[in-house]
Amino acid sequence: MAEPTPALPDRLIAHLDMDAFYASVELLRYPELKGLPVVVGGRRAHTPQERPDGTRHFFKLADYTGRGVVTTSTYAARTLGVFSAMGLMKAALLAPQAVLLPADFDSYRHYSRLFKAAVREIAPVIEDRGIDEIYIDLTDVPGARDPVGHDPLGGVRAVAREIKNSVLRATGLTCSVGVTPNKLLSKLASELDKPDGLTVVTMADLPTRIWPLPVRRINGIGPKAGAKLNTLEIETIADLAAAAPELLAQHFGAGYSGWLHQAAWGLDDRPVVTHSEPVSISRETTFERDLHAQRDRPELSRIFTALCEQLASDLQRKGYLGRTIGIKLRFEGFRTVTRDLTLDEPVQDAAAIRRAAGLCLKRVDLSQRLRLLGVRVGKLSRPGEIEPGRRGRGAGHTTKAEPSQPTPENLRLFT
Repeated sequence: MAEPTPALPDRLIAHLDMDAFYASVELLRYPELKGLPVVVGGRRAHTPQERPDGTRHFFKLADYTGRGVVTTSTYAARTLGVFSAMGLMKAALLAPQAVLLPADFDSYRHYSRLFKAAVREIAPVIEDRGIDEIYIDLTDVPGARDPVGHDPLGGVRAVAREIKNSVLRATGLTCSVGVTPNKLLSKLASELDKPDGLTVVTMADLPTRIWPLPVRRINGIGPKAGAKLNTLEIETIADLAAAAPELLAQHFGAGYSGWLHQAAWGLDDRPVVTHSEPVSISRETTFERDLHAQRDRPELSRIFTALCEQLASDLQRKGYLGRTIGIKLRFEGFRTVTRDLTLDEPVQDAAAIRRAAGLCLKRVDLSQRLRLLGVRVGKLSRPGEIEPGRRGRGAGHTTKAEPSQPTPENLRLFT
């Protein structure tokens, strides 16, 4: 008797992840670096220089000094142990001859728009998860549920392959796609066969494809939770699936332990969300060297003004106003401070944002050197729209600023 044909799942959800995205975009610009260890994360001063004969001089990681971090690296660099978020000085010890390139976020955003547009031509139901990854609902895409020969998943494989080919044609870049019944499993599946992978996983594949993976591979299990699970001798997803619910609840509480159990069994009913309103919009920059409020006043003032102008441009382009203005400061030693101020009426222009952010900055002791400055706008609304939660509130309502005396450095820098 023939084996019964397995039924297709009710949903077919894909996760598409661009392969080493920033580094791959750089290789389009510098094709001679293909196959070499390349690290993105340098300063503008590390931009390759063209020689008189038309060849390029590339900076090496061994030449770098400073406290920068790796933005991304090619797969050749990853085999040497260099990964994103690693300090560049540490990376230089592992791969001193790796090529160092500065990041070009305008270019990355351009290619991000290209690959997403290419996908939408085939499958329009997309959840944008960042510059280099998206979820795609393939459930109702024509042909996705059609069997091909004896393969009931042949149709969805063909659609996923068509998406990959379309992305390659539009950008010259490869991506990896995982297709499963839900978002949690698809995120895991897209990592299984990188780079340029196409992986289809059903619930029947959990024991062989998903359960052998480390628990940290589940999106939502961070370093602390992973370490605590390891102390309980729960190291793989299979261990987590087999763990007693009572044990998990004892160490993680009822809510999170319940999610851990469901995640281990591949259960996730979250929809693909095609649109969501942002909670806030922000701009921030990390300095190439630490800056002092008094000694570097002109440079800090220029950066502060530029951030406010960029933020105002973002608000105007996206059609938002904001009523809460906030700042973020990171000092030497990585101590981070935030302050915010809620205004009577929402604003959108750079001058108003700068005034409010300046009041926030005057509530911070700036005697230490700064390594990061950021400005944020929250409580967003559309022009003419009544902000949620404001109905019935008096027109003069304003959140009080923390009582604090501005220091002379603050006054000189931000007034």
